[in-house]
Amino acid sequence: MNRTVRTCVSLLSGIILAGSLASWTARAANELKVSAEQMRALGVETVKIQSAEAGELHGLAAQVMVPPGQMQIVAAPVPGLVESMRVAAHDAVSKGQVVARLQSPALLEAQRSYLQAATQAQLAEQNLRRDEALVQEGIIPESRHEATRSVHDEAQALLAERRHALQLMGMSETAIRKLRSTRRYVAQVELVAPATGVVIEQTATAGQRVDAAAPLYKIADLSRLWLEVQVPVQRANALTPGAPVSVPSCGAKAKVLAVGKSVDPANQTVSVRAEIITCPGTLWPGQYVEAVIATRDATPDKQWKLPTSALVHQSGKIYVFVQIKDGFRAQAVTVVSQSAQESTVSAPFTGQEHVASRGTAGLKAAWQG
Repeated sequence: MNRTVRTCVSLLSGIILAGSLASWTARAANELKVSAEQMRALGVETVKIQSAEAGELHGLAAQVMVPPGQMQIVAAPVPGLVESMRVAAHDAVSKGQVVARLQSPALLEAQRSYLQAATQAQLAEQNLRRDEALVQEGIIPESRHEATRSVHDEAQALLAERRHALQLMGMSETAIRKLRSTRRYVAQVELVAPATGVVIEQTATAGQRVDAAAPLYKIADLSRLWLEVQVPVQRANALTPGAPVSVPSCGAKAKVLAVGKSVDPANQTVSVRAEIITCPGTLWPGQYVEAVIATRDATPDKQWKLPTSALVHQSGKIYVFVQIKDGFRAQAVTVVSQSAQESTVSAPFTGQEHVASRGTAGLKAAWQG
């Protein structure tokens, strides 16, 4: 008995479903009659489209960057032990300010080599002066004088090389002169900021042993910033250097510096570099924002902003469901730009249309029968 009841219920449900599907009537190829009850059942919601400026790309993903020429690295000039770190990430520093201190046995060896070269250069200088006097008096031949000059020149070249090595290890010219006059070794080397800016990264800590050329800080001059904007490849040809760029979230204005010549295979976008001109708000290096770029051409139809959830893909084309008197009409559109939340499309709308923003999957299924 129970089995018979279940069978009857299943048949009755099938009849009701068939009747419901039969009520989806298409008066034209792209028109779909939908009742208010069916809209509630499918969870269909609608929003009014908004006008967008023609010739603009909206909702483009962009990242704030520091120009390469404004990024400086403070690295360990010699292997050694980090004795102290004087500044931390996000601190502002001035050019020449001491930011770290290292202890290095290699520095002691370099100082010893420099003092040895200085002694040899001093001796060669004395020998040259003596031979110059002797050759003038005719006591020694000119060949001996030339040999002494050659030894003197080699000693001076070696001294300059050793002095340059100390400079590369972080010793100032004043410290080198003091070393030569006092012959007192210095085991510590102080690292200074190469430019005025902000510490954006600290990569070492006090007590850590580091190798030569190991980075300790990254210092950036934030007076100028760039935007790296990702533009769909099909719209990249409409961009030219100098085109205005804006960041609506903070009111920043920028201009295009260069349009990339290669396409990212992962997302089929072209990288566009723009320089920020004015920024009333705050932007930070590495921050992701949405940008708007003006194009040099406008599409034949006006552009409109609507939720990305309203877009429906079918047979290689993109549609939206426009609400009509007793249902919806599937309208083909051309996507100009697209983000996760909002898209800009080109279509022959009047601006009074409402489109389905939710429940589009059910409408698409009914549209396709």
